[in-house]
Amino acid sequence: MVRRVVKFLDERLGAAPVLRSTLRYVFPDHWSFMLGEIALYCFVVLVATGIFLTFHYSPSDALTTYRGSYEPLQGRVMGEQYVSVLNIVFEVPGGNLIRQTHHWAANLFVVAIVLHLIRVIVTGAFRKPRELNYAIGVTMAGLAIFEGFAGYSLVDDLLSGMGLVIAYSVALAIPFVGADFAFVVWGGEYPGASSFWPRLEIVHVLIVPVLLAGLITIHLLTIARQHHTQFRGPDRNEVQLVGTPMWPGYALRSIGLFLAVAAVLLLLGGLVQINPVWEWGPYEPYLSTNGAQPDWYLGWLIGALRLMPPLEIQLFGYTVVPTPFWGGFFFPTFVFLVLYMWPIVDRRFFSDGARHNVLDRPRDNPRRTAVFLGFLSWVFIVFVAGATDRFYFRSLINYEAQVWFFRIAVVGIPFGVYFFSKRVCEELLAREVHPLRGWNGRIVRRTPEGGFETVASDDAGERS
Repeated sequence: MVRRVVKFLDERLGAAPVLRSTLRYVFPDHWSFMLGEIALYCFVVLVATGIFLTFHYSPSDALTTYRGSYEPLQGRVMGEQYVSVLNIVFEVPGGNLIRQTHHWAANLFVVAIVLHLIRVIVTGAFRKPRELNYAIGVTMAGLAIFEGFAGYSLVDDLLSGMGLVIAYSVALAIPFVGADFAFVVWGGEYPGASSFWPRLEIVHVLIVPVLLAGLITIHLLTIARQHHTQFRGPDRNEVQLVGTPMWPGYALRSIGLFLAVAAVLLLLGGLVQINPVWEWGPYEPYLSTNGAQPDWYLGWLIGALRLMPPLEIQLFGYTVVPTPFWGGFFFPTFVFLVLYMWPIVDRRFFSDGARHNVLDRPRDNPRRTAVFLGFLSWVFIVFVAGATDRFYFRSLINYEAQVWFFRIAVVGIPFGVYFFSKRVCEELLAREVHPLRGWNGRIVRRTPEGGFETVASDDAGERS
């Protein structure tokens, strides 16, 4: 069948050489390479479920009285956008299954991208000639986080409404241009103009997905043009790639992975409840509570806002830089700036400007691994600090004491992680060197038959 298809296209388009080289493209075999594929398949599920949800969502803040089947909210006045989401949950057949599958897919999408990014950095896959493709990956990570925030903000329940208020406050805190920027985005003072919701929907369902789809396409084409990286092994070097050809081996395996990812997401959507919007109710300013938490991938931003001391910069009696700027804008900007600059810093720090097609294991470069894990632990501690209010309610520890604990931890723990991980990598690397290698004596060894033989120490090291 494949041959007939190739022949059909070649006779009409002359595409046989391209198709032949595509079908023979070699993919290296390693489980960590599946992280990028999982992210891709989550994006496919997100697009499919998102199209379904778009048909039933109404991006309007016009007030209406809820008359649906969910009794606790019957008779409540709320926006049409929230009513449409409640209708998806309770009135549309299979609506809540698709909504929850969409939400789970968004979570797994971000998880897969973050883990894939970590794998790329600790293995040195960002080095020449892949710096541009690495930057594309970092951009996709930022867009995925923003897309998730825009998605759950469309509901306009109590949780998402508080998230938009925080985002509005952070926008106002941007020096010099904050007020104008917030006015343009929201169309006025919060909650802004009625046109905000249709524009937010367009951003979520069209602009960002198209950007992501374009970047994914460029990302994959660049990988195919430069070829995949691979770990060291037999017959593997900077020139020769060893793996599984596209057809039939890798294609069938990849299709199986896609079906497995889709099946798991559908099972999660049907069996594991996530974001029960009917319990939050519509957003009202007087109902705001400290117990509200955003989706986990925004926890690091909430943590930064909570840990930041009251630091303001004033000029001529005016507050130029208010406190929310540091945690809500400067911190994420700095994190992504570090990620973008990582290949340049790594090349300068290790004086390595050569081309690399063979990956390092994390232990092969202890300093790179230790620096990145220290940086990652810094972000993770800020992320955990986003749940201090939950720790406060579930423990006897004072809230202020918890905040100060995280403020100290965010400074000290990354250094401990650096030295510990560097030591572990050095120990693992040292154990790979045979203790007798370099000794010129001879070794007496017992043979399987019961006798004895003498071998040179270098041979013993190689055999071990």
